[in-house]
Amino acid sequence: MKHLILKTSAFLLLAGSLALRAEEIPLVGNIPGRNTTTLAGEWSYIVDVQEEGYYDYRMNPTPWGFFQNAKPQTPKDLIEYDFDKSDRMVLPSDWNTRDQRLFFYEGTVWFKKDFTWHPAEGRRTLLYFGAVNYEAHVWVNGKQAGHHVGGFTPFNMDITDLVVDGNNFVVVKVDNKRHAEDVPTQIFDWWNYGGITRDILLVDVAPVYVENYSLLLDRKDYGLLHWKVRLNAPVAGKRVRLSVPELKVDKTVVTGADGTASLDVKARPELWSPDNPRLYEVCIDLDGETVKDAIGFRSIETRGKQILLNGKPIFLKGISIHDEKAFGGGRANSAEDAAVRLGWAREMGCNFVRLAHYPHNEYMVREAEREGFLVWSEIPVYWTIAWTDPGTYANAQAQLRDMIERDVNRANVIIWSIANETPHSPERDSFLGRLATYARSLDNSRLISMAMEVTSASNYHNRLQDNMHEFVDVVSFNQYIGWYRDVDDAPKMTWEIPYEKPVIVSEFGGGARAGLHGDKGERWTEEFQENLYIQNTAMLDRIDGLSGTTPWILKDFRSPRRVLPGVQDYYNRKGLVSDDGRKKKAFYVMKAWYEGK
Repeated sequence: MKHLILKTSAFLLLAGSLALRAEEIPLVGNIPGRNTTTLAGEWSYIVDVQEEGYYDYRMNPTPWGFFQNAKPQTPKDLIEYDFDKSDRMVLPSDWNTRDQRLFFYEGTVWFKKDFTWHPAEGRRTLLYFGAVNYEAHVWVNGKQAGHHVGGFTPFNMDITDLVVDGNNFVVVKVDNKRHAEDVPTQIFDWWNYGGITRDILLVDVAPVYVENYSLLLDRKDYGLLHWKVRLNAPVAGKRVRLSVPELKVDKTVVTGADGTASLDVKARPELWSPDNPRLYEVCIDLDGETVKDAIGFRSIETRGKQILLNGKPIFLKGISIHDEKAFGGGRANSAEDAAVRLGWAREMGCNFVRLAHYPHNEYMVREAEREGFLVWSEIPVYWTIAWTDPGTYANAQAQLRDMIERDVNRANVIIWSIANETPHSPERDSFLGRLATYARSLDNSRLISMAMEVTSASNYHNRLQDNMHEFVDVVSFNQYIGWYRDVDDAPKMTWEIPYEKPVIVSEFGGGARAGLHGDKGERWTEEFQENLYIQNTAMLDRIDGLSGTTPWILKDFRSPRRVLPGVQDYYNRKGLVSDDGRKKKAFYVMKAWYEGK
C-alpha cells in the first residue's frame, strides 16, 4: 500500500549493544499507568496545501523541508516559512473545528512544539501519540523519528537518540487526504477530522521494560486468572512480579529467551458487570519499576442464541456512538467528553455501547469501564475496501492489533468488530476471514462480530445470508425499515436468521431535526422519528435469538454527505440527542423499551 510502513514484530536490540533506530516501535500497553509528560497545549501550525514543506517542485522529497524548523542565519538566507511566526493551535484537537478556514480541509498541516527535556542517564525516551488522522511523519530536532498510517490507533517511537538535555522541538506532518486503498477508504459517513486528535506524551522507561501484558479471567473457571507479560527485548532471566493486593496475589515469573512469560494464578475475584463494575489495583514490577493498572474480571461467551456474561444470559441494551464531542462537533479526546455522552446512554437505560466505526479514544473505553458499560469496539473496515490489495489488508490488521493491544485488559470490552456494511464477494470473505482468525490468535477471551447487511429480501420476508457467519460468535446486522423503506412495512416484516448464534441488530433508526414537529408521516420531524422507533422496537421483539440492539445513533454528528439545507446542514440527524444536547422524542421510546427488557 502506498505510504504504508509496517511495524516490525521483532524485538529491539538492547541499548549498549546497538543503538535503537528512531522509528515506530511495537505499541506500549497501559500508557496511563506509566511515567509520562504531556506535550499537550499550544503548537505552531502551517497549512501546506501543495506539500512544499515535504517535496521539491519535481515532487521529490526535499532535505530542506519544514521538519528542519530552520531559521535565517544571515540577512541573505531564503527561508519561506517560520513556525514561530505562524498561528497556534491547542492540541490534542482537530483542525476542522479549531480553525474555521479548515472546516472542509483535507490535506497536509505541519505542527511544531518546543519542549524542555532532561533525560535521565541510562533511561529511554518514547514519544507516544494517542492518534493522528490519518498519516503522520514525525521529526525530533530535525531528524526522522517515525511514520505511522491509520487515524484511530495509538503509536509510539523511541526518540532517545534524538533528544538532548535541555531545549528540543518536535515537528509532525499530518495528512488526512483520502485514498482508495486506505482503511477507511475514500467514502465514509462521518467527518474526516484532521490533526493530532489524541494525547501526545513523552514516556520515560528503562532500557528493558514491560512492553505489554494481559491479566484475564478464565472463561469457565472463575477461580483462575491467566497472566502473560512481554518485554520490549528478548531478554531471558528477568524477574517480573505481579501483585493484586485485594486478592492476596503476589507472584513472580522469569522471562524466557524471547522476553515473555506466563502464569496461571489462582484467585477468586468479585466479577465485573454493569451492575457491579468492580476493578482491582494491579501492579507489575520489573527491576523496581512498577506499572499500575485497574483491572476487572469477567467472562463472556455464547450458548446457542444467548450471550452469557459471567455465565448468565444478558440482553445488551445498547446505543451506537461516534467519537465526537457532545456539543459542537469535533473529535472527542477527554474523560469529560466521555462522561457527558455516557450520561445520556445511562439515562436511556443502556448497559452497552457500540463504539463505531473505529477505535475510540482510551478515555471513552476506560470511563465506560468505570461506569459499567459493556463495549463493542470496531476497526474502520467500512463499506467498500480494496479487498485484494495486500497493503490494505496489512493496514487493517495493524489497526486490529493495536486496538486489541491497547484494550486487552479492559473488562468491559466484550466484542471485537472487524467490519461494517461490507458488500459480499469471495475477496471480501477472504479478507474478513483472515482478520477474524487473526483477532482470535491475539485474544480468544472475547467475542468476534461485524455489522452485516440483510441482502436477501422477498416482499416482507428478510433472510440474513452472509458467509462470515462461520467466523463470528455473534450475528449482527444493520436494517433501516422506516427510513430507507416505508415505516408501515415494519409490522408486516418477518426475519429469518438461519444461524444458531445470538443476534444483535447493530443499527436501525432515522433522522429528525430537534425541535421540528409535525405529523408522524412528515419526514425530519421528531414525530416521524418517534413513530419509526415505536414500529421498529415492536418489529425487533419478533426476531428469534435477539440478544441486543445498538440503534443508530446516540447524538447527531457531522458528516459531509449530509447536505440538505435547513435540516441536515452537514449533520447526520439520526441522533436521539441533538448536537446541543436536546433529547428527541424517540429517545424516550428507547428508554421505555429498555425498561421492559
